[in-house]
Amino acid sequence: MSPRPFHKKLDLKNGHVDLTHGAGGKATAQLVDELFLAAFDNKWLAQRNDQALLDAPTGRLVFTTDSYVVTPLFFPGGDIGSLSVHGTINDVAMAGARPISLSAGFILEEGLPLADLARIVQSMAKASREAGVPIVTGDTKVVERGKGDGVFINTAGIGVMPLGVVPPSGERAKPGDVVLVSGTLGDHGVTILSKREGLSFETNLTSDSAALHGLVAELVSAVHDIHVLRDPTRGGLATSLNELAHQSGVGFRLDEKAIPIRPEVAAACELLGIDPLYVANEGKLLAICAPGDADRLLGVMRAHPLGREAAIVGTVVEDADRFVQLETKFGGSRVLDWLSAEQLPRIC
Repeated sequence: MSPRPFHKKLDLKNGHVDLTHGAGGKATAQLVDELFLAAFDNKWLAQRNDQALLDAPTGRLVFTTDSYVVTPLFFPGGDIGSLSVHGTINDVAMAGARPISLSAGFILEEGLPLADLARIVQSMAKASREAGVPIVTGDTKVVERGKGDGVFINTAGIGVMPLGVVPPSGERAKPGDVVLVSGTLGDHGVTILSKREGLSFETNLTSDSAALHGLVAELVSAVHDIHVLRDPTRGGLATSLNELAHQSGVGFRLDEKAIPIRPEVAAACELLGIDPLYVANEGKLLAICAPGDADRLLGVMRAHPLGREAAIVGTVVEDADRFVQLETKFGGSRVLDWLSAEQLPRIC
């Protein structure tokens, strides 16, 4: 279907979002045509319906939704656009599923530069194409100046569970199981904080934002019964393990020496007085598996570009109190409890 004609093109260099872009009239149609449809460009969006008609895949469906309110909108290693694609793909992938399509809903603040919006949309389109997961439907709303924060994005994702795969789930961790992480922790949250606060360090910090479904596909192909997969986003590894301890009714024991953390991230966290084990990640996963499968999973992770620094970091233990305990580098131990407050707000 050919684009609708407009007398004057959007000024993507100097223009700004205004309330007419959310009013449902000509300005809305022009924004959709010249920005969203042009960037995302696929057969479902070309139909210009309020929904996407998808072929039903064979297998069980996985469905998730997430919202992104990160500040700043742009950061080393990504932006709110690519983050929204990666994060939702990863939520689907943690069920062991293959993501097949996404939706995108935008809440725009009046006055947002169209150049910034175009940059975000192009980043989403690039992330979607590289992942092979199309954005097939969406929506746009505009709120008055001062009632938003530039742009918020909601994405939903659909995936399909391959036949023969036992779905990983948070209640399936068992005493004796092994805990693995796919790489260094805390990169995303520390990058966001350093950018937000204008902090500079001797080395450049970069977000780890990435789509993990390719790595997950290789993991579930190698081991058909991974007990748990989880992406440790808000609250980091420690919070994710506390959630899993309560879901499964177990405890965890971690080895601090085995946990991969970049020296610059550890130094930044020490300077800022925060614990990297509670800091968000956007391109890492943790896997919990039977002890006999751990070395195989570790090998698959390390052979993948997104898992080269993977490590075995702990074990699942019997514990009626469901504690997550850390064996420290100095020979002692401490409990990694739930956070009582948000360490780093607005990081995803």
